Amino acid sequence: MTKADLVDAIFEKIGLSKKEAQEIIEILFVTMKQTFVEGESVKISGFGTFNVRKKTARRGRNPKTGEDLEITPRKVITFKVSNQLKSVIGKGHV
Repeated sequence: MTKADLVDAIFEKIGLSKKEAQEIIEILFVTMKQTFVEGESVKISGFGTFNVRKKTARRGRNPKTGEDLEITPRKVITFKVSNQLKSVIGKGHV
């Protein structure tokens, strides 16, 4: 599913114009991005939680050349699905 698919779903189910639906999606994603930049998590009840996790520097190896290298520290986003969503997925319907 793409952003355009989300816009279409909002357009069809709620009846907002496609422009309004697109603005809502953009505001949602911009807000989530800013929250991640600030290092905070985003919890969507009944869906799951997005967490920002810090990964430390570590030793790695280029599999192609075998050369040792250092992987720099970085932040990654992880997602933990809620039990409610797990249940819905397991049953195969919403």
